[in-house]
Amino acid sequence: VQLQAFGGGLVQAGGSLRLSCAASGLTFNNAAVAWFRQAPGKERLFVAGILRSGITSYADSVKGRFTISRDNAKNTVYLQMNSLKPEDTAVYYCAADPAYVFVNYRPYDYWGQGTLVTVSS
Repeated sequence: VQLQAFGGGLVQAGGSLRLSCAASGLTFNNAAVAWFRQAPGKERLFVAGILRSGITSYADSVKGRFTISRDNAKNTVYLQMNSLKPEDTAVYYCAADPAYVFVNYRPYDYWGQGTLVTVSS
């Protein structure tokens, strides 16, 4: 199983970015997928997750601004990030589990390589 996260970049505060997570060896409509982020010197934190059923969950810090979605035809999960703030600056990772969205990063076996999002003030 390989996950590839991409779409990061530099954006001004208030702007938008869309991250993508593509998979090989795993079908996302049969898996739970989550996005995490890790700022320098800080722990990897849960951002958003989507179950096989399509039910989504979000960290309080991103509710109303970020949206996680899945395109089964492309086997890709997206994270649409709007109204970005400087505190959203981090490396963003996607992770997958056969069944569950965990808010703790430790249980996940499958990870993408991370994509850097930098939000300037």
